[in-house]
Amino acid sequence: MIERKFVSQRIKEFQIQEFIASELKNVGYSSIKLVRTPLGEKIIIFASRPGLIVGRKGENIQKLTRVLKQEFALENPQIEISEIQDVNNDPKIVAERIASTLERFGTSKFKAIGHKTMSDVMSTGALGVEILISGKVPSSRAKRWRFYLGYLKKCGDIAVTGVKVAYTSAKLKTGIVGIQVRIMPGDLVLPDSIKVLDEAITEITSDAIETPVGDKETEKKAAKEKKKTEKAPRKRKKKDEN
Repeated sequence: MIERKFVSQRIKEFQIQEFIASELKNVGYSSIKLVRTPLGEKIIIFASRPGLIVGRKGENIQKLTRVLKQEFALENPQIEISEIQDVNNDPKIVAERIASTLERFGTSKFKAIGHKTMSDVMSTGALGVEILISGKVPSSRAKRWRFYLGYLKKCGDIAVTGVKVAYTSAKLKTGIVGIQVRIMPGDLVLPDSIKVLDEAITEITSDAIETPVGDKETEKKAAKEKKKTEKAPRKRKKKDEN
């Protein structure tokens, strides 16, 4: 029973997220966070242009609150808007920007749009970015164009938890074009990253440089062998005299 309750809550949160995403198009919407409080449900909307979401005198917020009460049976939904400072590091906003640009200017300059978007993302300090545009671009035959820059993980736990992914679509005259954006942020710590500590500076005397430890041992061995070779002929001379 407890598992069903958690599953139903997650399904409800997903439905609220999909509904808000469909309502807030072309306003820099990124994601939401649902927090349950004693006073009711608190919905935090992350967006780059909060003024368009609020509307004149809060009309859009009031309308959205009424719809959430009716559609999802929320008792007292409280909507809070949080502004995203670095919009080029959010894949959802980047994908929406590409979609709106394609809808406005068409697919004639889609390559310039892709390269310009990649340079904007990498300027924020991201490790890597990948943009996939799929559809009838620019001809009547469907293709997939890939724009790639930097270093991006494609497998492993980092690719699932560390890389930010977003999907969206653009409605053009030739049909619907799918857009996929992957960004690996610069503050991500990779498991194979190694930091080299500052080496301790040790003072080495000139004597140690001239006569290392290994050379002293070899000199001792050579001296012993020399003594042995000198003693051997002396013994032979004594035997010959006798």
